[in-house]
Amino acid sequence: MAITGPLAIDVEDMGFRYPGNPDVSFSKLNLKVAKGERFGLFGPNGAGKTTLISLMTGLLTADEGHIKLLGQEVGRQNNAVNKLFGFVPQDFSFYQELSPVENLQFFGAWSGLDKKTIKQRTNELLVILGLDEVRNKPVEKFSGGMKRRVNLAIGVIHKPAVIFLDEPTVGVDVQTRHAIIDYLLELNKGGTTLIYTSHQLSEAEDLCRQVALIDNGKIIAQDSLDKLMADHKQESLEQMFLNLTGKDLRNDV
Repeated sequence: MAITGPLAIDVEDMGFRYPGNPDVSFSKLNLKVAKGERFGLFGPNGAGKTTLISLMTGLLTADEGHIKLLGQEVGRQNNAVNKLFGFVPQDFSFYQELSPVENLQFFGAWSGLDKKTIKQRTNELLVILGLDEVRNKPVEKFSGGMKRRVNLAIGVIHKPAVIFLDEPTVGVDVQTRHAIIDYLLELNKGGTTLIYTSHQLSEAEDLCRQVALIDNGKIIAQDSLDKLMADHKQESLEQMFLNLTGKDLRNDV
């Protein structure tokens, strides 16, 4: 699959191994994601998805090769790179005892925004994500779906050019799932690149245009969703996933 336009993600001959743990490792891995893409990264438990996202966001440092985000090297404590992306992790990344407003004030300042911009973005996001009526209540009292929306608001408060989403809708109701996906699609229409991973494969079909399947630290398939399903004669992403990775149960490592 050739990409002719500018790249959001460029992973070149990347190698990584956890010290003392060879089970999840990468060797000469290459991955390119076009700017403005809706890109899905999928694989069984323990395949290396979360590790790869951690490497692309600089939480882990590659042993060899290069990882570039919008042309800038990742993993060198580069503050300029950190401002380019947002990260919405599977685990909640906020202070439970604080309100949505207080959390957004803290993380907005941590992202380098001024007070005026923080206030404006906080008001916008709380309305868009249906949290305005509970803006001053402690997040610890919220439902799982409401907490997911707070998590998302924190990840996008600084209007990042690239958003990494690790299971952004896990454990939520149908209404919250649709609200989150609809908002992400709106962001993408404005040019934001989405890097998404989830076990909700039917949801991924609605969100992703390009996908890569990863297993045992290797990318085993990558292309547009339609082309991959046609090439592998499958009618859904879930069927293709099982066809390429097998039906054996996996455990996290």
